[in-house]
Amino acid sequence: MNWFIWIIFGGLAGWVASMLTKRNGSMGIIANVIVGIIGSWLGGFIMSLFGAAGVTGFNLRSFVVAVIGAAVLLGIFSLVSKKS
Repeated sequence: MNWFIWIIFGGLAGWVASMLTKRNGSMGIIANVIVGIIGSWLGGFIMSLFGAAGVTGFNLRSFVVAVIGAAVLLGIFSLVSKKS
């Protein structure tokens, strides 16, 4: 059951990040889940660079970290897609 909760967590984080970066119309549920899960990892990595904890569980702070990571990931995708 734990993996199912993390898929939902990643999907919500990816969805919120896609709305913040105005890419929601071009993304589906699978893309939101993938972006959210990778964004959780990226957000945790970014937070560790600042000496803070990353995603620590299913809580609001971890959700914010995941959304930040997913938004950074979508920003990187946007920059790469504009260059090509």
